[in-house]
This record gives sequence, structure tokens and C-alpha cells, in this order.
Amino acid sequence: MAKQFNVPPVIFPSGVQHRRPPTAPFQPPISSNPSIPFMSFDVTSAAASTSFSTPHFASTTIGAGGSTGFEDEPLLLEELGINTKQIYQKTLSILNPFKIKTDLHEDGDLSGPFIFLMSFGLFQLLAGKIHFGIILGWVVMASLFLYVVFNMLEGRNGNLDLYRCVSLIGYCMLPIVILSVISLFLPGGLVIKVLTGVFVVWATRVCTRLLVELASCGDEHRGLIAYACFLIYMLFSLLVIF
Repeated sequence: MAKQFNVPPVIFPSGVQHRRPPTAPFQPPISSNPSIPFMSFDVTSAAASTSFSTPHFASTTIGAGGSTGFEDEPLLLEELGINTKQIYQKTLSILNPFKIKTDLHEDGDLSGPFIFLMSFGLFQLLAGKIHFGIILGWVVMASLFLYVVFNMLEGRNGNLDLYRCVSLIGYCMLPIVILSVISLFLPGGLVIKVLTGVFVVWATRVCTRLLVELASCGDEHRGLIAYACFLIYMLFSLLVIF
């Protein structure tokens, strides 16, 4: 006996669906300029419709001379406070221990001493000795030592500040730097020891005279100040010998 299934009737919609007619692709307007046939837009109308304005730059011309603003700006070294002419003049004054211009060292600076200390460390590096940290550390300790000794001797009359003290010790390192250069070409022995004594006395004399004349209160303690300076530069000369 066959089993019958009730199948629901299928009803189709009576309305007819209308499809949207396809639209034509976008066609830009034909250019009005016949000389450029391949362009599909009008350049003049597009330029007229833009709202961009031409930037205006400020004129850098000053006065009738025509100098620009960049030429009037100071040099980078001057902005950093590095006066190369002053460093050169101070260096020349140190090279002559019998005629020192103390007025050049009234304004202390650290640019020249830093150059001398780095040069000293570089020449020691050429000799196979790495002493950069030792040199900088000893300069700081020597400046503090000389500053304390001088102000203890002068008391309230002492007018030597720490900044000027570091500047003077750094500039007077020039004889020791020259000694380190000479030691690269001379063998160790009696000759280098004699030269070491000469250069240490040179540095001691220059530093003592600058300290006494610039501080204007240490003339009666010149011997003690010279002894302190001798200890400082003798200590640096030991780096060259050994």
C-alpha cells in the first residue's frame, strides 16, 4: 500500500520585475582646446576653479646693501661661546714663559683646556697608553686642590674662583702636551728625564705667574703657590715617563 504525501502548491508572483537599464560610463566633457586633443578637460576652467593661493615669502634683503638674514647670523662657534681667536692668543702667551700676557687670561674659558687635555690623551694613546679618564680626573682634583690651597693662604682676600682655576691649569698644560709629543720620538733614559724637568718648570712658572697676577693677592705666597703647581705638573709628567 503506497503512502501519499501532501505537497503544498507553488505560487509564482504575478507581477513582472523590471530591471534597471544599464547606465552609460562616465564621459568627461570634451576639451575646448583643440591643440591638446587627448585631454578630456579644460585646463583654464580647472585652474580658475581652484582656491589655492600663491605663497608669499618674506624678503630677506635688509637695506640697500642687499645682505641676507643668513649672513647676519653669528657663527656656530660664537653661539657655543668658543672664541678661536682668544684661544690662539692665549696659546701664544703660554709658549713664551718670559713674556706672559696676563690680561688675555682674565676671562676664563674651558674650550682651550679641553683641546689641550684631549690632545695630551691622544698623544698618550699613540704611545700605547690609555689615559683619557685619568687625565680628566686628575685635572678636576688638581683644580680643587689649587683652589683650596690658594684661598686658604689668602683667606677672605682671595678672589680666585674655581672656573678660572680650571682654565689656568688647562692652558698651562701646553708644555706637558709638547713633552708628550717629543717623547714619541725619543727613547727613554736620561734625555727624556731632563726634558721632563725643563717642561715641568716651564709649566710651573707660567701657572704661578698667572695665578699671582690675576688673583692680585698672592704675591707674598708665591713660593707656596709655585710648589703646589709643581706637584700638579710633575704628576702629569709621570704619565709621559712611565
